[in-house]
Amino acid sequence: MSEPTSIDYAIPRTDVVKRAARIGAEIRNIKLSGDLPDQAIAEINSLLLEHKVIFFRDQGHLDDAEQELFAARFGRLVPHPILGVTKGMASILELDSARGGGRADVWHADGTYADAYPKILVLRAVVMPPFGGDTIWSNTAAAYLDLPPALQRLADELWAVHSNVFDYAGMARAREVDKKHFGEVFTKTIFETEHPVVRVHPETGERTLVLGVLVQRFVGIPKYDGQKLFDLFQSHVSAPENTVRWNWKEGDVAIWDNRATHHYAVNDYGDQHRVVRRATIDGDVPVSVDGRCSVTRVKATKQPPMKVA
Repeated sequence: MSEPTSIDYAIPRTDVVKRAARIGAEIRNIKLSGDLPDQAIAEINSLLLEHKVIFFRDQGHLDDAEQELFAARFGRLVPHPILGVTKGMASILELDSARGGGRADVWHADGTYADAYPKILVLRAVVMPPFGGDTIWSNTAAAYLDLPPALQRLADELWAVHSNVFDYAGMARAREVDKKHFGEVFTKTIFETEHPVVRVHPETGERTLVLGVLVQRFVGIPKYDGQKLFDLFQSHVSAPENTVRWNWKEGDVAIWDNRATHHYAVNDYGDQHRVVRRATIDGDVPVSVDGRCSVTRVKATKQPPMKVA
């Protein structure tokens, strides 16, 4: 009988530390760069699919260019469809709390107002406040599995309209600079896309919930009933047992699977300064349980108000 052979991991399993039972792992003792060996990139991708969001401390050596080179190992880099990119970059978008749009204290997956929304985001902490400013992620595959079978079957059949036009101004902690940014920048192009409430993950085959603040309504469901359904399903997404919370330090990097998570940037740091930079990897169009694809219904530039002579 032959002796079992050991597996030569590029990332030792002892360097992978779970942060919560259902989601999140920290990977230690690795220096991220664009020229990591293929095996290391493959293992990082595998860990991402398993844990949904992975964290790396002490990556202060990264600049914008090297962050993009690393991110590009996971797919095609794309700019934000509305906000664009930091000058001179292919994908890097700076989110600065001192300017409008730097605070995202709502449960969401990035870009679900479009059809092929991002599959992976790579976020780097540049300036962190001395207190607060954590981010919380939720596992939407686990949230689906927590639904009773009858509610799973209902969710499988539902479709929802997502849009970048939502009641941002009505949020409790929205500042005037955020409201101005939302009205003048974030909604300058209006998107509306129909997504299945349950998509089949293209790599793992898991069923994940596609919800969040960008949902405007369920297709074929009256608004009152739809709100009740949304609150029910979303409560499983945001259940504490399905989440992991990351306390940022400058130089940290987080990578998450945007097809299987929601996230929430906690707005608890007052007027302290917080800057992060994000690289975005292009995604694919979601496919429902019965094989139908998401469809963009509206993509139009908002017209300025008419001047009265």
